[in-house]
Amino acid sequence: MAGKTLEESDVGIFCYISKLPGFRGILKQRYSDFIVNEVDKEGNVVHLTSLDAPPEISEETVTKIDDTTNNKSYASEVDAFRSLAGDSDAKRLEALISQINTGVEDSVSPIILSPDSDKSHRTAIHNFFKQNFKFLVTDVVDGLDASSKCIRVRLNTGGHKNKGKNSKKRKERVDKPFDSRGSENWSESDGKFLRFHLYKENKETQEALGVIGKMLGIQPRSFGFAGTKDKRAISTQRVTVFKQHATKLAALNARLIGIKVGDFCYVREGLLLGQLLGNRFTVTLRGVVADSEDTIKLSSDALGKLGFINYFGLQRFGSGSVPTHLIGATLLRGEWKTAISMILDPREGERNPIAKAREYYKESNDIEGTLRQLPRHLVAERAILQCLKKYPGNHLHALKAIPRTLRMMYVHSYQSYLWNHAASMRVQKYGSNQVVLGDLVYRKGDDTEKVTGHVNPECEDDNHNNVYDSSNPDEISETDVPEERNDLIKVVTTEDIVTGNYTIEDVVLPMPGSRVVYPNNSVASVYHDLAKKGIA
Repeated sequence: MAGKTLEESDVGIFCYISKLPGFRGILKQRYSDFIVNEVDKEGNVVHLTSLDAPPEISEETVTKIDDTTNNKSYASEVDAFRSLAGDSDAKRLEALISQINTGVEDSVSPIILSPDSDKSHRTAIHNFFKQNFKFLVTDVVDGLDASSKCIRVRLNTGGHKNKGKNSKKRKERVDKPFDSRGSENWSESDGKFLRFHLYKENKETQEALGVIGKMLGIQPRSFGFAGTKDKRAISTQRVTVFKQHATKLAALNARLIGIKVGDFCYVREGLLLGQLLGNRFTVTLRGVVADSEDTIKLSSDALGKLGFINYFGLQRFGSGSVPTHLIGATLLRGEWKTAISMILDPREGERNPIAKAREYYKESNDIEGTLRQLPRHLVAERAILQCLKKYPGNHLHALKAIPRTLRMMYVHSYQSYLWNHAASMRVQKYGSNQVVLGDLVYRKGDDTEKVTGHVNPECEDDNHNNVYDSSNPDEISETDVPEERNDLIKVVTTEDIVTGNYTIEDVVLPMPGSRVVYPNNSVASVYHDLAKKGIA
């Protein structure tokens, strides 16, 4: 399938509700012909209504020395430190605490402890400060000669002074769920996330956030969003970013092209994929060709009366010659090296600079040279190459370097491929106007009072706080399906058919995953059979 233009039948779209001949038209001739507005979980349609930042809470430095504001002497802690480091270093520490207690933070200078060549002893000192002086930070500097090391002790004012390439702060950021540079001074009364509305024109969600992230000097993992929106469109959606001030983002609007941000507010939780009710589309068709105006009218009327099968459209599977669901299937099979080749290899139809960079890498394997040629909006490709440069041959690690939201798109695309086939098969076999035995429906009426869980008990104690944790090897195939939603679903019984409690509008199909309920009829076999076969 790779290398040719995708058609609807390639991704499981082969059934329609209406039997009318239909008509043809050009979709997205202009990107402005396709307008997408996200609908949040409360049913609110997302629009960009204001570019102004709200009044900020005072941004005074929050120094982590609460006890010292009461002029606490820390006498017992200093005595304990004296027994660990000696009298001269204890006196230096006393002088530093005295300086801090004056309340003039700018005048507080770091202290350098005595040279110490014993690494285990230096570690003990570092740990002592972590446990007893949380308002201080320590690092290591060179002593008078090359063989000696000294511990430096300074006031923790937000970590801005330790930005060296090999600093501990930089190393720690690799394993943190968010890029937290500059966030230590964040007021605890604020929500940790800034939520804003992202308006973009003719740009992918990841591309737009990449531009914003570069301007802010933060990494892609700081952003969260409920779903990616079409590139060739005008779209508006909610986004969250970890510990950034609205004033900083609002100031970017003057420099952004085809992107605007606004409607800012602070929230306590970041957005995750799937946290939306849906999207509202405003579509313009151009170059309409039909047998007659009556055909157009009848088709439009049928759409209004009968609805449509809510397939995942072709944009879900990518615009490149390598569909994203093929990459997703490869990831789920654990074929890491193959997946990387599919992402990096030359593709048909790409414009020359990108095609040239891909060809260059395939022929030369020169990572540095390829990175110089690859445009910055190719986030996945650049992340893989930068990781392979540091960890040659570690293909799984390189895949995990791709921002999680983008990485999961490949898997979600394969889920959508399976869902489309299941939806087509459901309509093909059972029609589109009746509920049949074994269908899944949303509970209603008395059924909501007798909910019985369908979740595998082994999953009930899962810790969902680690959804951003890229250190989990299995996380690459995580499905993000909220378990509690299973309680809202039931399998249609004979009694339901007789009473007529449910109609075709109540019927739902699950996105395939390890924690979902499947229909109790032949539709379930579509998921399992296709997943076993993979994609040829």
